[in-house]
Amino acid sequence: MIGNTGVSPNGPRAMMTHPTTDAPSPVGTNEPLVSISGVSKLFSRRGRTVEALRDVDLTIGDGEFVSLLGPSGCGKSTLLRIIGGLQTADRGTVSVGGGDVQHARAAKQYGLVPQAPALLPWKTVADNVRFLTSLHRRRGSEQVMNDAEIQELLVTVGLAGFERSYPHELSGGMQQRVSLVRAFAVGAPILLMDEPFAALDEITRADMRYLLLDLWSRTHATVVFVTHSVTEAAILSDRVVVMAARPGRVAAERTIELPRPRTPEMEDEPNFHEQVRRLRADLREHHA
Repeated sequence: MIGNTGVSPNGPRAMMTHPTTDAPSPVGTNEPLVSISGVSKLFSRRGRTVEALRDVDLTIGDGEFVSLLGPSGCGKSTLLRIIGGLQTADRGTVSVGGGDVQHARAAKQYGLVPQAPALLPWKTVADNVRFLTSLHRRRGSEQVMNDAEIQELLVTVGLAGFERSYPHELSGGMQQRVSLVRAFAVGAPILLMDEPFAALDEITRADMRYLLLDLWSRTHATVVFVTHSVTEAAILSDRVVVMAARPGRVAAERTIELPRPRTPEMEDEPNFHEQVRRLRADLREHHA
C-alpha cells in the first residue's frame, strides 16, 4: 500500500484553491430536475413486511447538492436507488427531466459512487477511470470527458504519478478518489452518492469532502448524497433532507445558509455551528 492516506505533504486541502469571494450558495433552478411524488416502498423479510418508505415527496433542482440525512433504517439508500432506477417504488412516481427514470438510465444521466470504490483489480487507476468513459462513448454518449480532462481531475485529487498503479497498491482514501474521478468523468448530470466516505478514517474523510466539492464546482452536476454525518451534510449541501424511520419519510428540509465556495475554515465559524445545531435539533425531534 502506498502511504496511509495518499495525501500530498501538505494534504489535499493544500492542493486546492478556493476563491475568496462570498458567493451565494448555488441552489438549483426553479424547474426541478428530479421530482418525487408519493413514493412508498415495502420489503418482505422472513414473513414480515417492512415499510421502508411512505409517501415521500421531494424535488431536486438542476445543479443542486442535496443530502439525505438520517439514522440507519430510515430509507435513505432505498430512496437513492429508486431515484436512480435501481429499485422500483410500490407506489408513487419519480421523474427525471420530465421523463421516467428508466429513460434517464438509458440516456446515461446517472453517475454512481457507492460506499466501496468497486475498482477493477486488474486495471490501473487510469484504466479504471477510462473503462466507464469508453463504454459510455461507444454507446453514443457525448458528455464523457476526454483523456486530457480526466488527467486534470486525477491531478486535482492528488493522484498524479499514480495513473499506472493498481488498486491493491493504493490506500482506501486513494481508491475512493479514483471512484470520484470515475463518476465525474462520465459527465452524467446526476450523481448518486451512497455514503461514499463511510469506511474512511475521520481525517481522510474530512479531506475527501473538500476534494468532492472541488470536483463538483467544475461541473455543478446535481448531487444526491446519502450520509449519517450531520457535519458532512452541513458543509457539503445546498439543502439537507432529514429523514425519519419506521416508516421512512421526509421529516424536515433545511436550506444550508453558508456561502460558496465552502472552506475548511468555515467549520470553525459560528454560522456553521448554527447550521449543525439546527440539523441536530431536527434529528432529535423526529427520532426521540
